[in-house]
Amino acid sequence: MNRDADRTIAVMQPTYLPWIGYFDLIDQADIFVLYDDVDFSKQSWQQRNRIKTSAGVQWLTVPVLTKGRSGQRICDVQINPRSNDLAKHIKTIEQAYSKATFQKTYMGELTALLSGTYVFLADLNIVLIQWFCEKLGIKTPLVRSSELNLEGTRVERLISLCRTVHGTRYLSTPGSKVYIDENNLFEQNQINLVYHRFTHPVYRQLHGEFVPYLSVL
Repeated sequence: MNRDADRTIAVMQPTYLPWIGYFDLIDQADIFVLYDDVDFSKQSWQQRNRIKTSAGVQWLTVPVLTKGRSGQRICDVQINPRSNDLAKHIKTIEQAYSKATFQKTYMGELTALLSGTYVFLADLNIVLIQWFCEKLGIKTPLVRSSELNLEGTRVERLISLCRTVHGTRYLSTPGSKVYIDENNLFEQNQINLVYHRFTHPVYRQLHGEFVPYLSVL
């Protein structure tokens, strides 16, 4: 890539079966950084998401090891090896989408991914995110922040991230505005700060009335 070119950077934690807005953010970036070396939040989107079933909205949660591991980074979180919940997720997804138009097209590949052997939660999430990007035709390069040797905390760290990947424009999620405003260093570092805007479309769903903000599935 040309380091002198205008380059948009977006950052998000690697989450499980993300919603469609997550992929819109990736699609609008020139480089998307998977923020995997920040603190893990138990029972967050990092380890679970929702799909729609005949019985209503249902959570799919990846069981992870947390006892005695407070303060661990996302990239260090391990999936509970004694659980068979991913196999249960496959069955739940198969049942929920059994009448979906493209179930036969994608279910085999998704089953293979969810049936893989993963030690770390981030590895599972990123494999799935990469697969969804491929199916959606999104070609934005994905980079793990744990591989970038970043400095500072919060906003300083975002500046370090943009500098490391030669970003000139930072596309932020609206939820980050509060802490960015407390110490906005983007302008003085000659990085254009903009906020991601996404209007949720209404599309065809199974099982009754439309429900927004579900998994991209």
